[in-house]
Amino acid sequence: MKRWLALLLSTAWVLSAQEWKPLFDGKSLTGWKEALYKGHAGIALEDRSMVIQAGSPMNGATWTGEFPKKDYEVRFEAQRLAGNDFFASPTFPVGDSYCTWVTGGWGGDIVGLSSIDGWTAADNETRNYFNFENGRWYRFRLRVTLDRIEAWIDDKPIINVQIAGRKIGLRFEEMKLSAPFGFASYLTKGAVRKVEYRTISR
Repeated sequence: MKRWLALLLSTAWVLSAQEWKPLFDGKSLTGWKEALYKGHAGIALEDRSMVIQAGSPMNGATWTGEFPKKDYEVRFEAQRLAGNDFFASPTFPVGDSYCTWVTGGWGGDIVGLSSIDGWTAADNETRNYFNFENGRWYRFRLRVTLDRIEAWIDDKPIINVQIAGRKIGLRFEEMKLSAPFGFASYLTKGAVRKVEYRTISR
């Protein structure tokens, strides 16, 4: 019975979602700009992917077009090309605030949200561990509503946290360079491709 109910709820989400819209199709960097972090190192189009060079320490790419503030999903593929820290961490809107999904921070294996109630991904309940291999593509998906944030890596549930009534924010003020939506890396070279989003409704 529980399994049937879970399947029904999952199907309901799919049926109430709009079509996926591309943000990056691998053909050009149109709509994207380099995030001018201190020590930024440039972005490039290579092999149908957007390469984020290793910064000193930060580098990133920011979407310049419209992006929803709530009730949406984002999916993309990313890989760490060199280095051992986060390589394609998306910063994204949560209503009028922003949050970052740290992908492989604090030495390479910590994933989680920064920040919730002032606590970073390393210190709040979204902290999880994932072993990223350099040179391998991973599939990421993020779902954001004003009540909850959920995330998956290669279809494996990684984050499922209720956020209603809680303070959502960024670890550093500088992370706003990735807003409203963008990717950042730390002392690490990464690449992203197949970036898409869609709105959802209940």
